Amino acid sequence: MLYTRGCCCTRQPSGEMGCQEVASCQKLATFDWLKGVHNAALPTDIVEVRFKNTRKAYFKNVHELLLKKGDIVAVEASPGHDIGIVSLTGDIVALQMARNNLSTAKYEYKKIYRKVKGGDVEKWSEAIALEHQFMIRSRQLAAGLQLKMKIGDVEVQGDKTKAIFYYIADERVDFRELIKLMAEELRVRIEMRQIGVRQEAGRIGGIGMCGRELCCAQWLCSFASVSTNAARHQSLAINQQKLGGQCGKLKCCLNYELACYLDAQKDFPQVFDALELEDGTAYHHKTDIFKRTMWYNFDKNSIENLVPVPVDRVKEILAQNKKGLKARALLSDSYAPTPSMDKEAEFTSAAGTDSITRFDKLRRRQANHPYGKNRGKPQPQGGSSGKEAYRKPGSSKAATGAKNNAKKS
Repeated sequence: MLYTRGCCCTRQPSGEMGCQEVASCQKLATFDWLKGVHNAALPTDIVEVRFKNTRKAYFKNVHELLLKKGDIVAVEASPGHDIGIVSLTGDIVALQMARNNLSTAKYEYKKIYRKVKGGDVEKWSEAIALEHQFMIRSRQLAAGLQLKMKIGDVEVQGDKTKAIFYYIADERVDFRELIKLMAEELRVRIEMRQIGVRQEAGRIGGIGMCGRELCCAQWLCSFASVSTNAARHQSLAINQQKLGGQCGKLKCCLNYELACYLDAQKDFPQVFDALELEDGTAYHHKTDIFKRTMWYNFDKNSIENLVPVPVDRVKEILAQNKKGLKARALLSDSYAPTPSMDKEAEFTSAAGTDSITRFDKLRRRQANHPYGKNRGKPQPQGGSSGKEAYRKPGSSKAATGAKNNAKKS
């Protein structure tokens, strides 16, 4: 059961309960790159504790316990106590709070009571076992009341006195009757928390189109707004099925390389107007941003016979058109097309240049082997000397013996 918290609970040689981390089950894991480094200006009695999925909180180590990453601790809750796993200690905790826009001076810290005992872990395991049952029953009750909400995750407190229900809804939901029914049936204190679709995707997890775990479940904790302009600046087709993530919103990774594209397009023409030439009007069809090349042709509704034109040449033609002049050609002598502009780079693999059997040892076949290269030729008789008598294939031994006796006489 404890694998749902990203750990395998084990008893250490000292008798205390510890957590052996399971990396594949952890979410928002943090690497302590300040381990062994101390800064006197940063508080050291703050500890980051993680709970189910992406929920984390910060606590005060008021009893000065010797805590390390992976320790299972009992912490203060409202009401009762909760069980969590220490995820960060030391100076990096204050920096992590600043990264999440939390003030170390104004944050309302709760206390760490103690390291867990055997009875605490057993009760914690029982609480985890109730979560799936609570979620199924709460969904049934919400459907019976015809509430337009989706309960996506349930977290039961370590002492089994409170359950947190995470839900998403497009509109405001009056769930007072739902809370009354759940409290009577489940016999726990109910807390409802509304989250967004991106937070829900991070809590549930999954695999993205890139083949890796979702960023919101692995490391992304702050969600920036993503617009279709991010796709347009990167010359991506506006396709909702390809640009949308599992949460239904635009993918967060559209913002990752956006700054590089915007920096590369600083001196590009702001409006891709048609180019007026003496031979006609050239229309823009596509742009390779990092090669600084734009493709034009003389047919607005076709993509055939495209001509690659450098950005600097396009700016020159646009400047002439503003003066009322027409350029002679798309490419001048100073802008002759290079091989890289005319032809896209082809992928070649060095693995196919050599034979895969080049390191195999060749096995020499014997001369008289039935599948050897001398098969069907006269075979030597009687010894390995150079002067050997040969018999033709198909001749009998009797004929060969008579011939030899005749030579001796």
